[in-house]
Amino acid sequence: MNSYAVFLRGINVGGINIKMTELKDALGDLPFENVKTLLASGNVVLASELTAAAVKERFEKCLRDSFGYDAWVVVLDGARVADLVKACPYPPDDKSTHSYITLSSDTGVLDELFDAGSALGSAADGGVDLERLGPEALAWLAPAGGTLDSPFSKITAKARYKAATTTRNLRTMIKVRDAVAQL
Repeated sequence: MNSYAVFLRGINVGGINIKMTELKDALGDLPFENVKTLLASGNVVLASELTAAAVKERFEKCLRDSFGYDAWVVVLDGARVADLVKACPYPPDDKSTHSYITLSSDTGVLDELFDAGSALGSAADGGVDLERLGPEALAWLAPAGGTLDSPFSKITAKARYKAATTTRNLRTMIKVRDAVAQL
């Protein structure tokens, strides 16, 4: 049995509202076990005999069929989530900054984001502190209270990236890591 974390893109913002109990119920007929939702931002942990690619396919189809929207998710095995949390060079809690991890199943999109973020320069120069964690993730810092106004957040909000990425703060990733480890 494989343990997975599933990160949904864009739910409970922008008019796509899904109650976590409804999501869990919708997933009930799929070959998933120990399904748990975390927070209201679209984080699910589960166990399955399926591959990560098959979990992604089934999960997205379930979301489309059950909730009527063009769903997009990132599926990572539990060990990979733990690796990403460990690799993040930024603190989970800091009074002046917030740490984020942006995930994507499209390496090319993350390459573009990384290049765009790097072109901004460092945070000391008004840009962003940015670190590539692997083919599916990059970590970045935003000033506390100014995440949405930060230059890199504005880049990630562009339509080109919205459909292919999802971002979680490091504290959420730690909670997901801990939940998937308990499966």
